[in-house]
Amino acid sequence: MPISWKRLLRARKDKKWKNHEINPDEILIDSRNLPCFDTAQFEGRLEKPISRATLYSIIGIFLIITVIFIVQAVQMQIVNGGDFRVKSENNLLRPVPLFAGRGVIYDRNGLLLAWNAPAVSNDNNPGTNASSSSELLNVGEMVASREYATSSGLAHVLGYVKYPSKDKNGFYYQEDFEGIAGAEKDFNEALQGTAGSRLVEVDAAGKIVSENVVKPAVQGENIDLSIDSRVQSALYNNIRDIATRVGFSGGAGVIMDVHTGELLALTSYPEYDSQVMSDRTNQSAIRSALSDPGLPFLDRAVDGLYTPGSIIKPYLAIAVQNEGVIDPSTIIVTTGSISIPNPYDPTKTTLFKDWKDLGALDLRHAIAMSSDAYFYTVGGGYKNQKGLGIANIDKYLRMFGFGTTTMDGSESLLMSRAGTIPTPEWKMKTFGEAWFLGDTYHTSIGQYGFQVTPLQIVRGAATIANEGTVLTPSLIKGQPPHIESVVNVPKKYFDVVHEGMRLGTQIGTSVALNVPYVKVAGKSGTAELGVSKDRVNSWITGFWPYDNPKYAFAVMLEKGSVHNLIGAAAAMRQQLDWMSVNTPEYFK
Repeated sequence: MPISWKRLLRARKDKKWKNHEINPDEILIDSRNLPCFDTAQFEGRLEKPISRATLYSIIGIFLIITVIFIVQAVQMQIVNGGDFRVKSENNLLRPVPLFAGRGVIYDRNGLLLAWNAPAVSNDNNPGTNASSSSELLNVGEMVASREYATSSGLAHVLGYVKYPSKDKNGFYYQEDFEGIAGAEKDFNEALQGTAGSRLVEVDAAGKIVSENVVKPAVQGENIDLSIDSRVQSALYNNIRDIATRVGFSGGAGVIMDVHTGELLALTSYPEYDSQVMSDRTNQSAIRSALSDPGLPFLDRAVDGLYTPGSIIKPYLAIAVQNEGVIDPSTIIVTTGSISIPNPYDPTKTTLFKDWKDLGALDLRHAIAMSSDAYFYTVGGGYKNQKGLGIANIDKYLRMFGFGTTTMDGSESLLMSRAGTIPTPEWKMKTFGEAWFLGDTYHTSIGQYGFQVTPLQIVRGAATIANEGTVLTPSLIKGQPPHIESVVNVPKKYFDVVHEGMRLGTQIGTSVALNVPYVKVAGKSGTAELGVSKDRVNSWITGFWPYDNPKYAFAVMLEKGSVHNLIGAAAAMRQQLDWMSVNTPEYFK
């Protein structure tokens, strides 16, 4: 389209020309030449220039990006360069733990009780085999599986372990086996050894290029327990048999060397499964054990507190002789009970019954026949017969280890609870009440608030058997005896008690233990429980051989019917019969 020349000339003369931008449509274009332009190549097209604001914006964006890049480069290379260098090196050299072989646990005869199975990969699932070393970075370092003897009655002694643990990234935050209970826990430091380590070099694909041991693992120490696993399993089975047959809720049994303190057997019924608790693969079995009303995790032999009943009478017999309360040959006529005036109403009397009218008794026969009336009389006093008194009862029972723990700090597994000997101070603290003569009577026959553990009972029986040496029970074979104290009482007083306990197995309440293959001295006990007294704990304790004591024993059956005629003595009789056939060496 033609452009007016006059208009163009006027524009040139305009003072603002030099500041005026020419619009595209104001440029001279000869419309006749238009057909000659190749429009496909943008010939004849006019371009509008980029604005300064747009140009400055683009430049600013590029500057910001450049600054950010520089700052990040400085941060990575200069500020955090050292940390990233270490991480880079660790990506090339990876530390891998070398797990120490856990020590093996044997019984006194060298039979395996706990050992290490062939190594498996540890993904918190022992039992998954690793096929080659090249897989270690993916499936975990090789960890030996802990295996336990399948014999019953060993769980509380052996315990179980927790395997080495790692986080979700595959790094181990616990490189050692950890003993959780029993000997595994008690001797954990010796058993676990020392873990080692090695460096593994890998390429970018994660494949192992080379590996070097930096610190070799040190094997854990082996442990020889004092128990005979055969005897212990048999004792557990015999306790379980009687308990399930006549309705006791649980039980415990202990056999101890009276000269060394070594435990030949230490078992508690019911028990858990050490293998299940260590492997942790059978969750339903674990939940079942944890919720079992029979309390299989309670070690009744060590931690169970029970009313002892008549099994404490031999200790009172030592005390009354040493204090001159009575001569062993003095006769006391029992009539099945004693009665004392009511301190608040003299017209009334309080009756303390015996289990039976046993007639005239000396001290030996009082032990053998377990006369309550006799020990009421010599314990608390009655009519013209003075009594030992609660202060002396407490004193002598503590001399034999009651009211105290059963270890010296070397084996926490045997750290039993101290129990309770009822005293006026204990009653005032517990009930806020004064002490009465009837409380002394009940304490004299092992009732009222009296509480002991089976381990305390066997220690006391061993002290009677060896005539005064209180030994610390031990689970380690060959360990030197640890003497806690000595009961400074003449031998002749122990002899009277020995004779009374032997008489008990011949004609008295322990006659179930009158076996032909070994002479046993025993004392039975039936402890009444609760206000209704319809449930009892059944006890049997003693030692053998009578002429030269070597082993003391204690068996307890928990919470059975008061009407049961079968109890702990039956379980111990079955045990003696089994040992006479299978382990007769213990009767020689």
